[in-house]
Amino acid sequence: MFEGDGGQRAYILGQAPGAVEGDERRPWRGRAGRTLRRWLGLEEDEFYAAFYCASVTRCYPGRAPSGRGDRTPTPHERELCAFWREWELRLLRPRLIVPVGVLAIRTLLRVQTLSDCIGSRFSYGDAVAVPLPHPSGASGWLNDAANRLKVADAAALISAELRLQPNGRGGPSLP
Repeated sequence: MFEGDGGQRAYILGQAPGAVEGDERRPWRGRAGRTLRRWLGLEEDEFYAAFYCASVTRCYPGRAPSGRGDRTPTPHERELCAFWREWELRLLRPRLIVPVGVLAIRTLLRVQTLSDCIGSRFSYGDAVAVPLPHPSGASGWLNDAANRLKVADAAALISAELRLQPNGRGGPSLP
């Protein structure tokens, strides 16, 4: 599952579609997507106009055995879907990449912990990468006020990058 157009220059990479996304056939439709859009200060239409939405794996992996959140895709599942991400990044050549959650961050940036990267910019080829924690609430990382400030810093960096580029669907740059 993915959503986007070939001209988009902002690419957001999550872990995997959730149950709601699987039912609705559109990424970032559940509670995590609403939280993500709130962090970025984007209405739903603005979000989808700005971002080509993809994930490390393209299918809903099912619930975690613990019942808390979704199951983390296995290394084999991630390997099977890597072709799509690599192909998209080559074709789209995004100017902004937003990996969301530890799995997406580790996949793209090889950074091990959220504290090491949230609120920072990274180079990824010719693109700028600005990671965010996963907005699902399954992690306790956001319970620390200092970490919530890092998320606000990251959201400000993303907003600034989005203002520098057209939305990729023929519309103007975001305000």
